[in-house]
Amino acid sequence: MRKTLGWLLSLVVLIGTMGAAGSTAQAATAAQPAAADIKDQILGIPGMSLIEEKPYPGYRFFVLNYEQPVDHRQPWKGTFKQRLTLLHKDVSRPSVFFTSGYNVNTNPRRSEPTTIIDGNQVSMEYRFFTPSRPDPANWAHLDIWQAASDQHRIFTALKKIYKKNWLSTGGSKGGMTATYYERFYPRDMDGVVAYVAPNDVVNKEDSAYDRFFAKVGTKECRDKLNAVQREALVRREPLEAKYAVAAAENGWTFTTVGNLDKAYEAVVLDYVWAFWQYSLLADCASIPTAATATDQEIWDTIDAISGFSAYADQGLETYTPYYYQAGTQLGSPDIKQPHLGNLSRYGYQPPRNFVPRDIPMTFQPGAMADVDRWVRDNANQMLFVYGQNDPWGAEPFRLGYGVRDSYVMTAPGANHGANVAKLLDGEKALATAKILQWAGVAPAAAPADAGRAAPLAAPDAQLDQHEPEREPQLRR
Repeated sequence: MRKTLGWLLSLVVLIGTMGAAGSTAQAATAAQPAAADIKDQILGIPGMSLIEEKPYPGYRFFVLNYEQPVDHRQPWKGTFKQRLTLLHKDVSRPSVFFTSGYNVNTNPRRSEPTTIIDGNQVSMEYRFFTPSRPDPANWAHLDIWQAASDQHRIFTALKKIYKKNWLSTGGSKGGMTATYYERFYPRDMDGVVAYVAPNDVVNKEDSAYDRFFAKVGTKECRDKLNAVQREALVRREPLEAKYAVAAAENGWTFTTVGNLDKAYEAVVLDYVWAFWQYSLLADCASIPTAATATDQEIWDTIDAISGFSAYADQGLETYTPYYYQAGTQLGSPDIKQPHLGNLSRYGYQPPRNFVPRDIPMTFQPGAMADVDRWVRDNANQMLFVYGQNDPWGAEPFRLGYGVRDSYVMTAPGANHGANVAKLLDGEKALATAKILQWAGVAPAAAPADAGRAAPLAAPDAQLDQHEPEREPQLRR
């Protein structure tokens, strides 16, 4: 009987102990705070502020300001607010750091790598593009190292929240930006996907562009474009009269470039380049025949492809930071265009002509040579994608023997909008597999069979707009 009573007492004590422990556990669980909302986490970063949040199905999309040093070497000497956006998927997903190299798009967009890895995307506005410009603006602080340091600070701040793998990407000047970021901060990213990124190593040696224009597309198309461009200079007088009328109607002025005549010729000399940058060989069918075209037809095709507003003060102003960088570090092409003969009065004009004279500019010939050497010797998990018919691909990045897991691929027949989707099947599969692998989300079978690699996110017509945006015509 005692044994039975002892056993029952022990059971009661055990049950009581378990109940008390359970109550304690429940109390502890109840006491744990819920995970902070992602907006609160982002705004908890010192220097981060919200401009607006825009709803988008399956995501949170934020337009933000981040306080940056004007000079990262002397951060105590003033700050400015840099605009960025965040397309938030989930902190458990990898992230992509995107920049166009220009202004940031404040509507939800998804770069190709973001679609491939089904991740988050941070997009940065390049310093000195308004409103991300210090006031007063000391233009000496606009260089590729300062911009890379902007990215590094943003990444360092956000990595505490988005702890999975990161890739950087961008197209054209954005592809250059991603490459420069990797050169200066090679430990930040787990991979780089640089689209159509020019590499003007020696600014005064531009024969590669001349060779490109001598063979791009077909002879029939080249001759047709060259004839229209030449005819626009033959008919300079009547077409400049139309230009003057358009300028008066639109309020265009030409203080920076100098005068209407210089602006007119700059637009015309861009015509062939701009066609191949943004159009396809099939579009040659829409080009008028110069010998029989009316003045209006010549005007219309030049305006549609080059844009007569491009070299007005109002067209140049937005892109002053680009032209400044082209004339101080990035370099710019100087193509010969022999079919124009003596019709050209100014030649292919340099960046100095497109930046207000009160902004000093001195070219630094070592900047691009340094990046080129670094990529050739040190590229690690970098992918460069070019378009076969894109003029900017005439001087591409190349890889040396010391690189690791890095690639240069060319999309056949593609223009400045070349991307992974436009590569030949084998390269497209390999590129996709590598992007997934670098992001840490490759399916188990992908390393063994790259052909099975595919984008993880469902297509979205609004988010996945990959065609090149119009850019300045000197012209990254």
